[in-house]
Parts: sequence; structure tokens; C-alpha cells
Amino acid sequence: MSALDLNAGGPWFPAPAKLNLFLHITGRRADGYHELQSVFRLLDWGDRVQLQVREDGQVRRVGPSAPGVAEADDLAVRAAFLLKNHASVAKGVDIAVEKHIPAGGGFGGGSSDAATVLVALNALWKTGLDEDALAGLGLQLGADVPVFVRGRNAWAEGVGEQLTPLALPPAWYVIADPGVHVPTAALFASPDLTRDAPVAKIADFASGSLLGNAFEPVLRRREPAVEAVLIALDRIGRARLTGSGSGCFVEFATRAAAEQGLARLPKELRAWVAAGVERSPLLDVLERY
Repeated sequence: MSALDLNAGGPWFPAPAKLNLFLHITGRRADGYHELQSVFRLLDWGDRVQLQVREDGQVRRVGPSAPGVAEADDLAVRAAFLLKNHASVAKGVDIAVEKHIPAGGGFGGGSSDAATVLVALNALWKTGLDEDALAGLGLQLGADVPVFVRGRNAWAEGVGEQLTPLALPPAWYVIADPGVHVPTAALFASPDLTRDAPVAKIADFASGSLLGNAFEPVLRRREPAVEAVLIALDRIGRARLTGSGSGCFVEFATRAAAEQGLARLPKELRAWVAAGVERSPLLDVLERY
């Protein structure tokens, strides 16, 4: 199906990317999951999801899924089935995803796509679930899904699902993709990973003392491409890693400064500028819809 055919279908909804402005691991739980602390920052850049309601009850992925991901395993498809079964919905949906967020980059692409399906289908199917219920469903799909469902920047704890809304100042980011798909499970299993960071408070982040990412030293040793990108970004500011992926970024106070930083990077580097937002553009679209 061509892009023109897709455009003739149902409405499009944004699925914004996120950055982890820092990420510490403070311990490991009895069930094997790690206790995290982080700050999620939502961006004005990301994927787009098209949803065309069907009357026959079928849930279908239209167009390609992520490479190597079967339709049944696609988080967007799983989100639709989860909501359909939970709310006993008779209708179905065709789902098309216009991908911009690189897989394995730590930008939350699959999680954001799933959250957009949950939130937008809740409106299209008129299931009437509140934010807490949708976030609970999202957590069944992945620890990053609830923050996209709630659509606000947040201080995160637990496995990333315990969220406290956090006001963040305006900021722009030079974002770079080293082109490495990082296997999250392998990183969490690494013997080099620091798992005993001291428990921090929001005030520590506000003071500027929390910037590191527990996965950065591991990835620097394992992935030469990530090391090279971080070195390049360090020439224009304080380079950081996002999430448990390979994506890197530098924060700037103004768009002009970010654009100037981008212009100083090697042309072959896959890099661009994105703005931090106060809340998800998905919420803005749904209010207008």
C-alpha cells in the first residue's frame, strides 16, 4: 500500500519520542527486574500512527512493521488487541505506522506507538477508559508505555512506571543516531553495569547533579559507533545517552544554539534538532479531534 493510499484512510496521531535526561540503576528486585531512576523528556519529533476503525472486528497492521518483527508481536497491534479485549469492543482497526524513530535507539519508538494506539483508540472506539486504566494496560506492554499514555514529562522510579509529573524548562536537543540496534536484555545482564547507584531525589536533578546514564560506559566499550558519536557530540556540549539504546543527545537552551551545534558536526553523522515539549502532542491532537 502506498503513502497515498494510507493518507486516504483514517486520522493520523503523533507518537512522540522521548529522552532520558539521566538514568541510574539503584538495585535489582527479587523478580529480576531492575529498580531505576530517570527523567523522561517528551519531544516534538517522533512517529505517526494512522487508525482506521473497522466494523468487522479485525485488527490489522497495514504496511510494514519494524524489521524482524512479526505482526502479532508488533507493540501497536498488541496494544489494540489488549484494549479490544479489556473493554470488550466489537469493532476493529487498521493500523499504519509512519516510522521516524530508529529502533533500538532508546527513544521509545515502539512504546510510544503502542501508547498512541491505546489513547487514540480509546477515543475512536469510545471505550471511556480513564488515564489510569490506560496506563495500567500500557504497563502490560512495556515499562516505558505509561509515560507516553500520560503524556507529560516525569520523574520515573520503579521499573520506570512510577511517574511524578515534572515541569522542565524549554530546551532543544541535538540528537544523533549511531545506527546501532542495542539489545536491552543483554545490556541489563552485563557484568559491567552499575546497579547500586545511590537513591536520588528530584531536588538532585533540579540542581544539575544528575546527568549520567548507567548504560553509557557499557555501550562505550561494546559499540565503537556509540563511542564515536559521543566523542563527536562532546565537541559541541555535554553528550549523553538516552535510555538503554544507542541514541545520543546534547541539550541547548535555545533553538539557535542547537542549530549552531548541529552545523559543527560532521556531515556524515545522522543528527538533527528536536524541541522538548511540556506535554505530548498526542494530547493536543485528541483535544482538537
